Amino acid sequence: MADHGKPEYSTATGNDYAEHEASYENFLRLTKWTIISVIVVLVFLWTFVY
Repeated sequence: MADHGKPEYSTATGNDYAEHEASYENFLRLTKWTIISVIVVLVFLWTFVY
């Protein structure tokens, strides 16, 4: 097997972990509110349409 050495990503310059974590937090927040919105719409439909 060939010796691959260290992964380039871990040694690359410009990795902004703080920005990555902030983006992930925003993704989780958006996902949470999307699920809550879908549940509210389903409850509304079940209550007034059914």
